[in-house]
Amino acid sequence: MHSQLAVLGGGPGGYAAAFIAADAGIDVTIVESDPRLGGTCLLRGCIPSKALLHVARVISEVEELKHDWGVAYCAPRIDIEKVRERKDQVIKRMSTGLKQLAKKRNVTVVNAHGKLLNSTTLVLAGDHSSIPDGNQITFDQLIVATGSTPAIPGSLAIDSDRVMDSTGALELVDVPERLLVIGGSYIGLEMGTVYAQLGSQVSVVELTDNLLPGADPDLVKPLHRRLAKMMELMLGTKVGSLGDRGDQVEVTFEGPGKIGIEHYDRVLVSVGRRPSSRGIGLENTQVQVDQSGFVVCDAQQRTTDSHIFAVGDVAGEPMLAHKASHEAKVAVETLLGKKVAFKPAAIPAVVFTDPEIAWAGLTEADAKRDGVGHEIAIYPWAASGRAQTLGRGEGLTKWLVDPNTNRVLGCGMVGPGAGELIAESVLAIEMGCEVRDITESIHPHPTLSETLKNAGEVYYGSAVEIYKPKRR
Repeated sequence: MHSQLAVLGGGPGGYAAAFIAADAGIDVTIVESDPRLGGTCLLRGCIPSKALLHVARVISEVEELKHDWGVAYCAPRIDIEKVRERKDQVIKRMSTGLKQLAKKRNVTVVNAHGKLLNSTTLVLAGDHSSIPDGNQITFDQLIVATGSTPAIPGSLAIDSDRVMDSTGALELVDVPERLLVIGGSYIGLEMGTVYAQLGSQVSVVELTDNLLPGADPDLVKPLHRRLAKMMELMLGTKVGSLGDRGDQVEVTFEGPGKIGIEHYDRVLVSVGRRPSSRGIGLENTQVQVDQSGFVVCDAQQRTTDSHIFAVGDVAGEPMLAHKASHEAKVAVETLLGKKVAFKPAAIPAVVFTDPEIAWAGLTEADAKRDGVGHEIAIYPWAASGRAQTLGRGEGLTKWLVDPNTNRVLGCGMVGPGAGELIAESVLAIEMGCEVRDITESIHPHPTLSETLKNAGEVYYGSAVEIYKPKRR
């Protein structure tokens, strides 16, 4: 079997590349070991976690109604099988849709594990009927989109189904009485939030002194305060070892947050992800892989092998689905001879906790590290009428601005809906907007989107709802 373009991996980078190429008239074959398209994001990550976070958020809102408004309901009765069924229905609906889109575009989908024999041949392993005779596919060009997998350090990798990675946590086998989350990253905090609202007693242990290491502390503080009310947070603390004790996991702690031994019904290990670059035969090609396991690419997503491109998690940080799909577009357009490059001014990042955290462009830490001149303008959501009606005045919106040109360099926000609101700042940064462009654009009232304009007015000292001396 021969294909003009083979795509190894059917996730948001892989299927996007395949569909864009097929729309341009290229003969495309996707090789994906999972019988469903969608990759980690749809099948084991973004989509199922957000479905469960929706459930958690509604439960939280009912509690807020009782506390803030005096509107009380009976305690929730959780049918965990129904919750799991609904989550799986969302996945099935979307993956079936991708399968139908592939068929309409005449994209061939082969369900097999693909391994490179050389720079133009994939050897296929599996027993699916879609595998061609000879178990090989030759191609003119290949896009590697194999994604990433959860990373579990050897000291934490014990033979127990009570120790889960993010994939296991999303299976929602049960609601454990006590759950330990190892790692204060966005995945750990999101899943910790879900289980806490479903009824688990959740503890989070983080080796560093802060949740979400690397995120702007101004954005993390409101989240930290809220999470501390629903779960135990142990910072600056190391997990020494895990032990299988039958119906529980024994955990040893070393650090100021906790010292000694505790027992938990389940443990979620969430300490990061690693690129899936091993076991696919890259060593049989001219492709270079760096020390972290990422495939080395240029701005057109070309690897050091003229036949092979790479996109998504396997091609480097940040490991985000929307970055993967955009890289896929660049790779295919390069194949078509267009002059393009992956050089975004801003890649938005969102943590879907409650409150949500989102940022784009330069962070304050980035600017200080790189010596970039900047000024900060922060608008507290306590002054937002819409935030007050929601009972969520803990949020804030923050702009980083070039003081010489007044151009916006970055934006961060924390609060409900921050993941939706951040898109405006991405457009502003990509277009090279000045703060004045934002403040002079009329935003609807009362909305949380106003806080982007309001933070710009803080920069100029013209904010109405709060008092700040004029800056200039």
